[in-house]
Amino acid sequence: MQNRGITLWMLLLLHVPGLDSATWNLFSKSSTEPTQEGEVRLVGGKHDSEGRVELYHEGKWGTVCDDGWDLAEAQVVCRQLKFPGVVSAVTGGTYGEGLGSIWLDDMDCKGTEKSLSSCPFKGWALTDCSHKEDAGVVCERGTDLTSDTAHFLDHSLGLSDELGELFDRGDDCDFLIAIQSPTGNRDGEGKLEVEERNICTHKLILSLYPHFNITNGSSNLSLEISQACSPCVTSFIRYLYTRKIDVTVSSAQCLHKLASMFGVKRLMQDTGRLFTVLLPEDPSFYTQVSLYQYSVQTGDLLLQENCLQYLAWNCEALINSPAWSDLSIDFLMALLARSDLVVPDEGFLLQALESWIIEKGDSTGTESQAALLGHIRFPMIPAEKLYDLQFTSDLYRSHEKLYRVSMLRGFQFNALSFDTLRKHKSSDSEEEHDYHPRIYTADPWSVTINSTNKEPPRQDMRYDYNSRYNNYQHYYPTPEYSKSFTTPNHNSVIYQTKDTNPISWSARVFKNQRECSNCISFPTARLSLQSSLSQNQTNSVRFSNRLLLTCEGRYVFHVQDFKNDMAQIPSNISLALSYPCPEGQYEFRFVVRPEYI
Repeated sequence: MQNRGITLWMLLLLHVPGLDSATWNLFSKSSTEPTQEGEVRLVGGKHDSEGRVELYHEGKWGTVCDDGWDLAEAQVVCRQLKFPGVVSAVTGGTYGEGLGSIWLDDMDCKGTEKSLSSCPFKGWALTDCSHKEDAGVVCERGTDLTSDTAHFLDHSLGLSDELGELFDRGDDCDFLIAIQSPTGNRDGEGKLEVEERNICTHKLILSLYPHFNITNGSSNLSLEISQACSPCVTSFIRYLYTRKIDVTVSSAQCLHKLASMFGVKRLMQDTGRLFTVLLPEDPSFYTQVSLYQYSVQTGDLLLQENCLQYLAWNCEALINSPAWSDLSIDFLMALLARSDLVVPDEGFLLQALESWIIEKGDSTGTESQAALLGHIRFPMIPAEKLYDLQFTSDLYRSHEKLYRVSMLRGFQFNALSFDTLRKHKSSDSEEEHDYHPRIYTADPWSVTINSTNKEPPRQDMRYDYNSRYNNYQHYYPTPEYSKSFTTPNHNSVIYQTKDTNPISWSARVFKNQRECSNCISFPTARLSLQSSLSQNQTNSVRFSNRLLLTCEGRYVFHVQDFKNDMAQIPSNISLALSYPCPEGQYEFRFVVRPEYI
Protein backbone atom coordinates (compact mmCIF):
# COMPACT_ATOMS: atom_id res chain seq x y z
CA MET A 1 0.00 0.00 0.00
CA GLN A 2 2.74 2.42 1.02
CA ASN A 3 4.90 1.52 -1.99
CA ARG A 4 1.99 2.15 -4.36
CA GLY A 5 1.41 5.60 -2.81
CA ILE A 6 5.10 6.44 -3.30
CA THR A 7 4.85 5.26 -6.92
CA LEU A 8 1.94 7.65 -7.55
CA TRP A 9 3.90 10.55 -6.06
CA MET A 10 6.89 9.74 -8.26
CA LEU A 11 4.69 9.68 -11.36
CA LEU A 12 3.26 13.09 -10.52
CA LEU A 13 6.66 14.59 -9.83
CA LEU A 14 7.69 13.66 -13.36
CA HIS A 15 4.48 15.10 -14.79
CA VAL A 16 4.57 18.54 -16.42
CA PRO A 17 0.99 19.89 -16.21
CA GLY A 18 -0.45 21.64 -19.22
CA LEU A 19 1.86 20.09 -21.83
CA ASP A 20 0.51 17.87 -24.56
CA SER A 21 2.61 14.71 -24.75
CA ALA A 22 2.89 15.14 -28.50
CA THR A 23 5.03 18.25 -27.95
CA TRP A 24 7.43 16.89 -25.31
CA ASN A 25 11.04 16.39 -26.37
CA LEU A 26 13.93 14.67 -24.66
CA PHE A 27 16.07 17.77 -24.89
CA SER A 28 13.61 20.68 -24.66
CA LYS A 29 14.98 24.21 -24.55
CA SER A 30 14.04 25.45 -21.13
CA SER A 31 15.29 27.40 -18.20
CA THR A 32 15.06 26.62 -14.55
CA GLU A 33 14.75 30.35 -13.84
CA PRO A 34 11.36 32.04 -13.32
CA THR A 35 9.83 33.57 -16.45
CA GLN A 36 11.23 37.05 -17.00
CA GLU A 37 9.68 40.17 -18.51
CA GLY A 38 10.16 40.19 -22.30
CA GLU A 39 10.85 36.46 -22.67
CA VAL A 40 9.54 34.79 -25.83
CA ARG A 41 8.39 31.25 -26.57
CA LEU A 42 7.09 29.27 -29.56
CA VAL A 43 3.73 27.51 -29.35
CA GLY A 44 1.84 25.14 -31.65
CA GLY A 45 4.68 23.90 -33.87
CA LYS A 46 5.65 20.32 -34.66
CA HIS A 47 9.19 21.06 -33.42
CA ASP A 48 10.53 23.32 -30.70
CA SER A 49 12.12 25.48 -33.41
CA GLU A 50 8.82 26.67 -34.90
CA GLY A 51 5.49 28.00 -33.73
CA ARG A 52 3.37 30.98 -32.79
CA VAL A 53 5.44 33.70 -31.11
CA GLU A 54 4.30 34.56 -27.59
CA LEU A 55 5.88 37.19 -25.35
CA TYR A 56 5.75 37.55 -21.55
CA HIS A 57 4.68 41.00 -20.30
CA GLU A 58 3.24 42.12 -16.96
CA GLY A 59 2.98 38.54 -15.74
CA LYS A 60 1.02 37.24 -18.75
CA TRP A 61 1.81 35.60 -22.07
CA GLY A 62 0.45 37.32 -25.17
CA THR A 63 0.89 37.16 -28.94
CA VAL A 64 2.31 39.37 -31.68
CA CYS A 65 0.33 40.74 -34.67
CA ASP A 66 1.76 39.94 -38.09
CA ASP A 67 1.49 43.57 -39.30
CA GLY A 68 5.06 44.47 -40.23
CA TRP A 69 6.24 40.95 -39.43
CA ASP A 70 9.22 39.94 -41.57
CA LEU A 71 12.56 38.13 -41.49
CA ALA A 72 14.16 40.84 -39.36
CA GLU A 73 11.64 40.27 -36.57
CA ALA A 74 11.91 36.50 -36.95
CA GLN A 75 15.72 36.75 -36.72
CA VAL A 76 15.44 38.54 -33.37
CA VAL A 77 13.08 35.86 -32.00
CA CYS A 78 15.32 32.98 -33.09
CA ARG A 79 18.40 34.67 -31.67
CA GLN A 80 16.61 35.37 -28.37
CA LEU A 81 15.70 31.66 -28.16
CA LYS A 82 19.35 30.67 -28.86
CA PHE A 83 18.69 29.08 -32.24
CA PRO A 84 21.49 29.38 -34.81
CA GLY A 85 19.37 31.22 -37.42
CA VAL A 86 15.99 31.86 -39.02
CA VAL A 87 14.26 29.94 -41.81
CA SER A 88 11.10 32.01 -42.33
CA ALA A 89 8.69 34.51 -40.84
CA VAL A 90 5.13 33.13 -40.66
CA THR A 91 1.93 35.22 -40.81
CA GLY A 92 -1.81 34.73 -40.72
CA GLY A 93 -2.13 32.68 -37.53
CA THR A 94 -0.64 29.60 -39.18
CA TYR A 95 0.13 28.00 -35.80
CA GLY A 96 -3.36 28.57 -34.42
CA GLU A 97 -4.97 31.41 -32.54
CA GLY A 98 -3.53 32.46 -29.20
CA LEU A 99 -5.48 33.68 -26.19
CA GLY A 100 -5.31 36.82 -24.12
CA SER A 101 -3.61 40.05 -25.15
CA ILE A 102 -1.93 40.86 -28.43
CA TRP A 103 1.07 42.62 -26.92
CA LEU A 104 2.90 43.85 -30.03
CA ASP A 105 1.84 45.29 -33.38
CA ASP A 106 3.53 47.10 -36.28
CA MET A 107 6.97 45.69 -35.45
CA ASP A 108 10.00 47.36 -37.05
CA CYS A 109 13.11 45.40 -36.05
CA LYS A 110 16.49 45.84 -37.68
CA GLY A 111 17.35 42.21 -36.98
CA THR A 112 20.26 43.00 -34.68
CA GLU A 113 18.28 43.53 -31.48
CA LYS A 114 18.87 41.15 -28.57
CA SER A 115 15.17 40.86 -27.69
CA LEU A 116 11.86 41.31 -29.51
CA SER A 117 10.54 43.85 -27.00
CA SER A 118 13.52 46.13 -27.69
CA CYS A 119 12.37 46.61 -31.31
CA PRO A 120 10.20 49.62 -32.22
CA PHE A 121 6.46 48.85 -32.07
CA LYS A 122 3.15 50.66 -31.74
CA GLY A 123 2.82 50.28 -27.97
CA TRP A 124 1.94 47.57 -25.48
CA ALA A 125 -1.44 46.00 -26.40
CA LEU A 126 -2.15 48.78 -28.92
CA THR A 127 -3.45 46.86 -31.93
CA ASP A 128 -6.24 46.57 -34.47
CA CYS A 129 -5.52 42.89 -35.05
CA SER A 130 -7.32 39.72 -34.06
CA HIS A 131 -5.70 36.43 -33.07
CA LYS A 132 -6.23 35.24 -36.65
CA GLU A 133 -3.20 37.44 -37.41
CA ASP A 134 -0.86 35.97 -34.79
CA ALA A 135 2.73 35.93 -36.03
CA GLY A 136 5.03 32.90 -36.00
CA VAL A 137 8.55 31.86 -36.96
CA VAL A 138 10.50 28.86 -38.20
CA CYS A 139 14.03 28.85 -36.78
CA GLU A 140 16.99 26.74 -37.83
CA ARG A 141 17.05 23.60 -35.74
CA GLY A 142 19.93 22.97 -33.40
CA THR A 143 21.58 24.96 -30.67
CA ASP A 144 23.71 28.06 -30.72
CA LEU A 145 26.85 26.48 -29.28
CA THR A 146 28.14 29.86 -28.15
CA SER A 147 25.36 30.08 -25.57
CA ASP A 148 25.15 28.46 -22.15
CA THR A 149 21.50 27.40 -22.52
CA ALA A 150 20.43 24.84 -19.93
CA HIS A 151 18.83 21.57 -21.05
CA PHE A 152 16.83 19.21 -18.93
CA LEU A 153 15.96 15.56 -19.34
CA ASP A 154 12.25 14.86 -19.78
CA HIS A 155 11.37 11.18 -19.27
CA SER A 156 7.65 11.80 -18.77
CA LEU A 157 6.59 10.71 -22.25
CA GLY A 158 4.74 7.61 -21.03
CA LEU A 159 3.35 9.17 -17.86
CA SER A 160 -0.06 9.89 -19.35
CA ASP A 161 -0.67 6.23 -20.27
CA GLU A 162 0.54 5.01 -16.87
CA LEU A 163 -1.80 7.34 -15.02
CA GLY A 164 -4.63 6.18 -17.27
CA GLU A 165 -3.90 2.57 -16.33
CA LEU A 166 -3.88 3.61 -12.67
CA PHE A 167 -7.40 5.05 -13.08
CA ASP A 168 -8.64 1.98 -14.95
CA ARG A 169 -7.36 -0.38 -12.23
CA GLY A 170 -8.59 1.77 -9.36
CA ASP A 171 -5.57 0.83 -7.22
CA ASP A 172 -5.59 2.54 -3.80
CA CYS A 173 -8.35 4.98 -4.81
CA ASP A 174 -9.43 7.13 -1.89
CA PHE A 175 -12.13 9.44 -3.27
CA LEU A 176 -15.58 8.32 -4.45
CA ILE A 177 -17.60 10.23 -7.05
CA ALA A 178 -21.28 9.20 -7.00
CA ILE A 179 -23.09 9.78 -10.31
CA GLN A 180 -26.86 10.24 -10.07
CA SER A 181 -28.85 10.35 -13.31
CA PRO A 182 -32.66 10.76 -13.34
CA THR A 183 -34.16 8.20 -15.74
CA GLY A 184 -37.39 10.10 -16.41
CA ASN A 185 -39.44 7.19 -15.06
CA ARG A 186 -41.40 7.18 -11.78
CA ASP A 187 -41.61 4.42 -9.21
CA GLY A 188 -44.75 3.11 -7.53
CA GLU A 189 -44.82 6.10 -5.16
CA GLY A 190 -44.60 8.57 -8.01
CA LYS A 191 -40.98 9.56 -7.34
CA LEU A 192 -38.51 9.98 -10.16
CA GLU A 193 -36.22 6.99 -10.51
CA VAL A 194 -32.51 7.74 -10.31
CA GLU A 195 -29.75 5.61 -11.80
CA GLU A 196 -26.68 5.57 -9.54
CA ARG A 197 -23.09 4.45 -10.05
CA ASN A 198 -19.74 5.20 -8.45
CA ILE A 199 -16.33 6.15 -9.86
CA CYS A 200 -13.33 5.58 -7.60
CA THR A 201 -10.56 8.19 -7.97
CA HIS A 202 -7.45 9.52 -6.22
CA LYS A 203 -7.47 12.68 -4.13
CA LEU A 204 -3.96 13.47 -5.25
CA ILE A 205 -5.05 13.72 -8.90
CA LEU A 206 -8.23 15.69 -8.17
CA SER A 207 -6.32 18.12 -5.94
CA LEU A 208 -4.75 19.49 -9.13
CA TYR A 209 -8.20 20.90 -9.97
CA PRO A 210 -9.34 23.36 -7.25
CA HIS A 211 -13.02 23.26 -8.26
CA PHE A 212 -13.27 19.71 -6.85
CA ASN A 213 -12.61 21.26 -3.43
CA ILE A 214 -10.68 18.21 -2.22
CA THR A 215 -9.10 20.15 0.67
CA ASN A 216 -12.33 20.20 2.68
CA GLY A 217 -11.55 16.74 4.09
CA SER A 218 -14.43 14.94 2.37
CA SER A 219 -13.86 11.55 0.79
CA ASN A 220 -16.78 11.60 -1.65
CA LEU A 221 -18.67 13.84 -4.05
CA SER A 222 -22.17 13.51 -5.51
CA LEU A 223 -22.91 14.69 -9.03
CA GLU A 224 -26.37 14.93 -10.57
CA ILE A 225 -25.85 14.42 -14.30
CA SER A 226 -28.43 14.02 -17.04
CA GLN A 227 -28.83 10.52 -18.39
CA ALA A 228 -27.61 11.69 -21.81
CA CYS A 229 -24.33 12.97 -20.32
CA SER A 230 -23.80 10.19 -17.78
CA PRO A 231 -21.68 8.01 -20.14
CA CYS A 232 -19.25 10.92 -20.62
CA VAL A 233 -18.35 11.28 -16.94
CA THR A 234 -15.92 8.35 -16.86
CA SER A 235 -14.09 9.68 -19.94
CA PHE A 236 -13.94 13.12 -18.34
CA ILE A 237 -12.47 11.84 -15.06
CA ARG A 238 -9.95 9.75 -16.99
CA TYR A 239 -8.93 12.90 -18.88
CA LEU A 240 -7.98 14.47 -15.55
CA TYR A 241 -5.39 11.70 -15.20
CA THR A 242 -4.13 11.50 -18.78
CA ARG A 243 -4.97 14.83 -20.49
CA LYS A 244 -6.21 12.70 -23.40
CA ILE A 245 -9.78 12.16 -24.56
CA ASP A 246 -11.80 11.28 -27.66
CA VAL A 247 -14.39 13.94 -28.40
CA THR A 248 -17.21 13.78 -30.93
CA VAL A 249 -19.71 16.43 -31.90
CA SER A 250 -22.39 14.49 -29.97
CA SER A 251 -20.29 14.28 -26.76
CA ALA A 252 -18.79 17.79 -26.98
CA GLN A 253 -21.55 19.60 -25.09
CA CYS A 254 -21.55 17.12 -22.18
CA LEU A 255 -17.76 17.28 -21.86
CA HIS A 256 -17.89 21.06 -22.17
CA LYS A 257 -20.41 21.28 -19.31
CA LEU A 258 -18.27 19.04 -17.09
CA ALA A 259 -15.14 21.02 -17.92
CA SER A 260 -17.00 24.23 -17.14
CA MET A 261 -18.27 22.87 -13.80
CA PHE A 262 -14.78 21.93 -12.62
CA GLY A 263 -12.73 24.69 -14.18
CA VAL A 264 -10.83 22.55 -16.70
CA LYS A 265 -10.31 25.48 -19.05
CA ARG A 266 -8.24 23.85 -21.77
CA LEU A 267 -10.75 21.04 -22.29
CA MET A 268 -13.61 23.54 -22.18
CA GLN A 269 -12.00 25.68 -24.89
CA ASP A 270 -11.09 22.80 -27.17
CA THR A 271 -14.51 21.13 -26.96
CA GLY A 272 -16.09 24.54 -27.46
CA ARG A 273 -14.30 24.78 -30.79
CA LEU A 274 -16.13 21.66 -31.96
CA PHE A 275 -19.46 23.44 -31.45
CA THR A 276 -18.56 25.88 -34.20
CA VAL A 277 -18.81 23.03 -36.72
CA LEU A 278 -22.55 23.27 -36.12
CA LEU A 279 -22.78 27.01 -36.77
CA PRO A 280 -23.23 26.94 -40.57
CA GLU A 281 -25.76 24.09 -40.48
CA ASP A 282 -28.85 25.96 -39.29
CA PRO A 283 -30.25 28.61 -41.70
CA SER A 284 -32.84 29.60 -39.09
CA PHE A 285 -29.96 30.77 -36.81
CA TYR A 286 -31.64 29.41 -33.67
CA THR A 287 -28.74 26.99 -33.08
CA GLN A 288 -26.15 29.75 -33.40
CA VAL A 289 -27.98 32.06 -31.00
CA SER A 290 -28.56 29.30 -28.42
CA LEU A 291 -24.86 28.36 -28.57
CA TYR A 292 -23.94 31.97 -27.86
CA GLN A 293 -26.30 32.06 -24.88
CA TYR A 294 -24.80 28.78 -23.65
CA SER A 295 -21.26 30.22 -23.96
CA VAL A 296 -22.28 33.20 -21.82
CA GLN A 297 -23.75 30.90 -19.15
CA THR A 298 -20.62 28.73 -19.00
CA GLY A 299 -18.18 31.63 -19.23
CA ASP A 300 -16.42 30.19 -22.30
CA LEU A 301 -15.05 33.38 -23.84
CA LEU A 302 -13.56 31.59 -26.85
CA LEU A 303 -16.86 29.94 -27.81
CA GLN A 304 -18.61 33.24 -27.15
CA GLU A 305 -16.30 35.05 -29.59
CA ASN A 306 -16.60 32.29 -32.21
CA CYS A 307 -20.40 32.52 -32.11
CA LEU A 308 -20.46 36.33 -32.18
CA GLN A 309 -17.92 36.45 -34.99
CA TYR A 310 -19.90 34.02 -37.14
CA LEU A 311 -23.11 35.98 -36.54
CA ALA A 312 -21.34 39.28 -37.31
CA TRP A 313 -19.93 37.95 -40.59
CA ASN A 314 -23.37 36.60 -41.55
CA CYS A 315 -25.36 39.49 -40.11
CA GLU A 316 -27.46 40.10 -43.22
CA ALA A 317 -28.64 36.47 -43.22
CA LEU A 318 -29.28 36.66 -39.45
CA ILE A 319 -31.43 39.76 -39.91
CA ASN A 320 -33.52 37.96 -42.56
CA SER A 321 -33.87 34.81 -40.41
CA PRO A 322 -36.70 33.79 -38.02
CA ALA A 323 -34.31 34.09 -35.06
CA TRP A 324 -33.82 37.86 -35.47
CA SER A 325 -37.06 38.84 -33.72
CA ASP A 326 -36.24 36.56 -30.76
CA LEU A 327 -32.81 38.01 -29.99
CA SER A 328 -32.23 39.42 -26.51
CA ILE A 329 -31.21 43.00 -25.76
CA ASP A 330 -27.87 41.86 -24.32
CA PHE A 331 -27.11 39.88 -27.44
CA LEU A 332 -27.95 42.80 -29.73
CA MET A 333 -25.78 45.12 -27.62
CA ALA A 334 -22.83 42.78 -28.05
CA LEU A 335 -23.45 42.35 -31.79
CA LEU A 336 -23.99 46.03 -32.65
CA ALA A 337 -20.79 47.04 -30.85
CA ARG A 338 -18.68 45.17 -33.42
CA SER A 339 -16.95 46.66 -36.46
CA ASP A 340 -16.80 43.34 -38.34
CA LEU A 341 -20.54 43.26 -39.08
CA VAL A 342 -21.05 42.41 -42.75
CA VAL A 343 -24.12 44.31 -43.99
CA PRO A 344 -25.07 46.15 -47.20
CA ASP A 345 -24.83 49.51 -45.43
CA GLU A 346 -25.51 51.13 -42.05
CA GLY A 347 -29.01 52.19 -43.12
CA PHE A 348 -29.92 48.53 -43.63
CA LEU A 349 -28.76 47.80 -40.08
CA LEU A 350 -30.78 50.69 -38.63
CA GLN A 351 -33.91 49.55 -40.46
CA ALA A 352 -33.51 46.01 -39.09
CA LEU A 353 -33.02 47.32 -35.55
CA GLU A 354 -36.08 49.56 -35.83
CA SER A 355 -38.18 46.57 -36.94
CA TRP A 356 -36.91 44.57 -33.95
CA ILE A 357 -37.78 47.40 -31.51
CA ILE A 358 -41.24 47.91 -33.00
CA GLU A 359 -42.02 44.18 -32.83
CA LYS A 360 -40.95 44.04 -29.16
CA GLY A 361 -43.08 47.09 -28.33
CA ASP A 362 -42.97 48.64 -24.87
CA SER A 363 -41.44 45.51 -23.34
CA THR A 364 -37.94 46.78 -24.18
CA GLY A 365 -38.31 50.15 -22.44
CA THR A 366 -37.33 53.58 -23.78
CA GLU A 367 -33.86 53.56 -22.21
CA SER A 368 -32.96 50.19 -23.69
CA GLN A 369 -34.23 51.27 -27.10
CA ALA A 370 -32.07 54.40 -26.94
CA ALA A 371 -29.04 52.35 -25.88
CA LEU A 372 -29.50 50.04 -28.89
CA LEU A 373 -29.99 52.95 -31.30
CA GLY A 374 -26.85 54.52 -29.84
CA HIS A 375 -24.83 51.70 -31.42
CA ILE A 376 -25.90 52.75 -34.93
CA ARG A 377 -23.13 54.67 -36.73
CA PHE A 378 -25.26 57.43 -38.27
CA PRO A 379 -22.35 59.14 -40.10
CA MET A 380 -21.90 55.90 -42.08
CA ILE A 381 -25.50 56.00 -43.41
CA PRO A 382 -25.63 57.26 -47.03
CA ALA A 383 -26.73 60.92 -47.07
CA GLU A 384 -30.02 60.31 -48.94
CA LYS A 385 -31.10 57.60 -46.49
CA LEU A 386 -30.07 59.84 -43.61
CA TYR A 387 -32.31 62.65 -44.87
CA ASP A 388 -35.25 60.29 -45.41
CA LEU A 389 -35.23 59.08 -41.80
CA GLN A 390 -37.38 61.97 -40.56
CA PHE A 391 -40.10 60.87 -43.00
CA THR A 392 -39.70 57.09 -43.08
CA SER A 393 -38.59 56.03 -39.58
CA ASP A 394 -41.34 54.74 -37.29
CA LEU A 395 -39.18 55.56 -34.27
CA TYR A 396 -38.23 59.11 -35.25
CA ARG A 397 -41.00 60.74 -33.20
CA SER A 398 -40.52 58.64 -30.07
CA HIS A 399 -36.73 59.23 -30.11
CA GLU A 400 -36.66 62.57 -31.93
CA LYS A 401 -33.83 64.14 -29.92
CA LEU A 402 -31.56 61.11 -30.39
CA TYR A 403 -32.28 61.00 -34.13
CA ARG A 404 -31.75 64.76 -34.59
CA VAL A 405 -28.39 64.76 -32.83
CA SER A 406 -27.24 61.61 -34.63
CA MET A 407 -28.42 62.84 -38.04
CA LEU A 408 -26.66 66.17 -37.51
CA ARG A 409 -23.43 64.30 -36.85
CA GLY A 410 -24.04 62.34 -40.04
CA PHE A 411 -24.63 65.47 -42.13
CA GLN A 412 -21.51 67.09 -40.66
CA PHE A 413 -19.53 64.01 -41.67
CA ASN A 414 -20.82 64.31 -45.25
CA ALA A 415 -20.33 68.08 -45.55
CA LEU A 416 -17.08 68.85 -43.72
CA SER A 417 -13.51 67.71 -44.13
CA PHE A 418 -12.13 65.44 -41.46
CA ASP A 419 -9.62 68.14 -40.44
CA THR A 420 -12.55 70.40 -39.60
CA LEU A 421 -14.38 67.61 -37.75
CA ARG A 422 -11.25 66.72 -35.82
CA LYS A 423 -10.76 70.33 -34.72
CA HIS A 424 -13.91 70.17 -32.59
CA LYS A 425 -14.05 66.43 -32.08
CA SER A 426 -15.57 65.19 -28.84
CA SER A 427 -13.40 63.10 -26.52
CA ASP A 428 -16.24 60.58 -26.34
CA SER A 429 -14.77 57.33 -27.68
CA GLU A 430 -18.23 56.06 -28.68
CA GLU A 431 -18.80 59.13 -30.85
CA GLU A 432 -15.38 58.64 -32.46
CA HIS A 433 -16.38 55.04 -33.16
CA ASP A 434 -19.25 56.35 -35.30
CA TYR A 435 -16.75 57.50 -37.93
CA HIS A 436 -15.31 54.00 -38.45
CA PRO A 437 -16.99 51.81 -41.08
CA ARG A 438 -18.16 48.25 -40.66
CA ILE A 439 -17.86 45.90 -43.66
CA TYR A 440 -20.35 47.34 -46.18
CA THR A 441 -21.08 45.24 -49.26
CA ALA A 442 -23.62 47.39 -51.13
CA ASP A 443 -22.77 48.73 -54.58
CA PRO A 444 -20.31 50.04 -55.48
CA TRP A 445 -18.11 49.04 -52.55
CA SER A 446 -17.73 45.33 -53.30
CA VAL A 447 -17.31 42.89 -56.15
CA THR A 448 -17.52 39.07 -56.19
CA ILE A 449 -15.43 36.50 -58.05
CA ASN A 450 -16.67 32.92 -58.06
CA SER A 451 -13.60 30.66 -58.23
CA THR A 452 -15.72 27.59 -58.98
CA ASN A 453 -16.89 28.98 -62.31
CA LYS A 454 -15.70 26.76 -65.16
CA GLU A 455 -16.17 29.46 -67.78
CA PRO A 456 -14.41 32.83 -67.51
CA PRO A 457 -16.67 35.89 -67.37
CA ARG A 458 -17.55 37.57 -70.64
CA GLN A 459 -15.12 40.31 -71.60
CA ASP A 460 -17.70 42.79 -72.85
CA MET A 461 -20.10 42.57 -69.93
CA ARG A 462 -20.94 45.90 -68.23
CA TYR A 463 -23.62 47.23 -65.98
CA ASP A 464 -24.55 50.38 -64.07
CA TYR A 465 -25.82 50.72 -60.53
CA ASN A 466 -29.30 52.16 -59.99
CA SER A 467 -28.30 54.40 -57.10
CA ARG A 468 -26.50 57.61 -56.36
CA TYR A 469 -23.36 55.73 -57.38
CA ASN A 470 -24.52 55.15 -60.98
CA ASN A 471 -21.32 56.70 -62.31
CA TYR A 472 -19.36 53.75 -60.95
CA GLN A 473 -19.27 50.78 -63.27
CA HIS A 474 -17.98 47.23 -63.13
CA TYR A 475 -16.30 45.67 -66.14
CA TYR A 476 -14.31 42.54 -66.71
CA PRO A 477 -10.78 42.67 -68.16
CA THR A 478 -8.92 39.94 -69.97
CA PRO A 479 -7.64 37.60 -67.18
CA GLU A 480 -9.87 34.86 -65.86
CA TYR A 481 -10.94 35.31 -62.22
CA SER A 482 -10.36 39.05 -62.48
CA LYS A 483 -12.64 42.08 -62.30
CA SER A 484 -12.14 45.82 -62.35
CA PHE A 485 -14.47 48.31 -60.74
CA THR A 486 -14.62 51.90 -59.53
CA THR A 487 -15.68 53.46 -56.24
CA PRO A 488 -15.82 56.95 -54.79
CA ASN A 489 -12.73 58.14 -52.93
CA HIS A 490 -14.69 57.93 -49.68
CA ASN A 491 -18.26 57.34 -48.53
CA SER A 492 -18.54 60.99 -47.45
CA VAL A 493 -20.37 63.16 -50.01
CA ILE A 494 -17.57 65.72 -49.80
CA TYR A 495 -15.40 63.28 -51.76
CA GLN A 496 -18.01 62.66 -54.45
CA THR A 497 -18.16 66.02 -56.21
CA LYS A 498 -17.98 66.36 -59.99
CA ASP A 499 -14.39 67.57 -59.67
CA THR A 500 -13.31 64.40 -57.86
CA ASN A 501 -12.52 61.45 -60.05
CA PRO A 502 -13.61 57.97 -58.92
CA ILE A 503 -10.99 55.41 -57.94
CA SER A 504 -10.33 52.38 -60.11
CA TRP A 505 -9.63 48.98 -58.55
CA SER A 506 -8.44 45.65 -59.88
CA ALA A 507 -9.57 42.45 -58.11
CA ARG A 508 -7.83 39.21 -59.04
CA VAL A 509 -7.66 35.62 -57.80
CA PHE A 510 -4.46 33.73 -58.62
CA LYS A 511 -4.90 29.97 -58.90
CA ASN A 512 -1.38 28.73 -59.63
CA GLN A 513 2.31 29.59 -59.93
CA ARG A 514 1.99 30.42 -63.62
CA GLU A 515 -0.38 33.28 -62.80
CA CYS A 516 1.65 34.56 -59.83
CA SER A 517 5.30 33.59 -59.50
CA ASN A 518 5.72 35.56 -56.25
CA CYS A 519 2.76 34.01 -54.44
CA ILE A 520 3.60 31.61 -51.61
CA SER A 521 0.38 29.58 -51.66
CA PHE A 522 -2.78 29.29 -53.72
CA PRO A 523 -5.32 30.58 -54.17
CA THR A 524 -4.12 34.13 -53.43
CA ALA A 525 -6.28 37.24 -53.86
CA ARG A 526 -5.12 40.72 -54.85
CA LEU A 527 -7.00 44.02 -54.62
CA SER A 528 -4.95 46.90 -56.00
CA LEU A 529 -5.50 50.57 -56.78
CA GLN A 530 -5.39 51.45 -60.45
CA SER A 531 -5.72 55.20 -59.86
CA SER A 532 -3.28 57.65 -58.36
CA LEU A 533 -4.47 59.53 -55.27
CA SER A 534 -3.89 63.21 -54.63
CA GLN A 535 -1.68 64.28 -51.76
CA ASN A 536 -4.74 65.46 -49.84
CA GLN A 537 -6.42 62.06 -50.29
CA THR A 538 -3.28 60.22 -49.21
CA ASN A 539 -3.02 62.34 -46.06
CA SER A 540 -6.70 62.04 -45.14
CA VAL A 541 -7.96 58.64 -46.31
CA ARG A 542 -6.65 55.10 -45.99
CA PHE A 543 -8.18 51.87 -47.24
CA SER A 544 -8.67 48.97 -44.81
CA ASN A 545 -10.04 46.60 -47.41
CA ARG A 546 -11.37 43.14 -46.64
CA LEU A 547 -11.71 39.83 -48.43
CA LEU A 548 -14.82 37.78 -47.62
CA LEU A 549 -14.91 34.05 -48.38
CA THR A 550 -18.43 32.69 -48.85
CA CYS A 551 -18.90 28.92 -48.75
CA GLU A 552 -21.07 27.50 -51.52
CA GLY A 553 -23.04 30.76 -51.56
CA ARG A 554 -24.48 29.96 -48.11
CA TYR A 555 -22.36 31.62 -45.41
CA VAL A 556 -19.27 33.74 -44.86
CA PHE A 557 -16.66 31.51 -43.26
CA HIS A 558 -13.59 33.73 -43.32
CA VAL A 559 -12.77 37.45 -43.37
CA GLN A 560 -9.24 38.61 -44.06
CA ASP A 561 -7.50 41.93 -44.60
CA PHE A 562 -5.02 42.66 -47.35
CA LYS A 563 -1.30 43.07 -46.67
CA ASN A 564 0.43 44.99 -49.47
CA ASP A 565 -2.66 44.43 -51.64
CA MET A 566 -2.39 40.63 -51.24
CA ALA A 567 -4.39 38.10 -49.22
CA GLN A 568 -3.27 34.49 -49.02
CA ILE A 569 -6.24 32.19 -48.63
CA PRO A 570 -5.77 29.92 -45.61
CA SER A 571 -6.54 26.23 -45.90
CA ASN A 572 -8.80 24.39 -43.45
CA ILE A 573 -5.88 22.20 -42.39
CA SER A 574 -3.20 24.82 -41.88
CA LEU A 575 -5.35 27.24 -39.90
CA ALA A 576 -8.01 24.97 -38.40
CA LEU A 577 -10.64 27.49 -39.46
CA SER A 578 -13.55 27.85 -37.07
CA TYR A 579 -16.10 27.49 -39.86
CA PRO A 580 -14.49 25.17 -42.44
CA CYS A 581 -15.56 24.95 -46.06
CA PRO A 582 -14.67 22.40 -48.77
CA GLU A 583 -11.58 23.77 -50.51
CA GLY A 584 -12.37 25.41 -53.82
CA GLN A 585 -16.10 25.65 -53.06
CA TYR A 586 -16.18 29.32 -52.20
CA GLU A 587 -16.62 32.79 -53.61
CA PHE A 588 -14.28 35.72 -53.14
CA ARG A 589 -15.87 39.03 -52.25
CA PHE A 590 -13.58 42.06 -52.36
CA VAL A 591 -14.76 44.94 -50.14
CA VAL A 592 -13.32 48.46 -50.29
CA ARG A 593 -13.35 50.18 -46.87
CA PRO A 594 -12.19 53.82 -46.91
CA GLU A 595 -11.69 55.47 -43.55
CA TYR A 596 -10.26 58.72 -42.30
CA ILE A 597 -6.74 58.55 -40.92
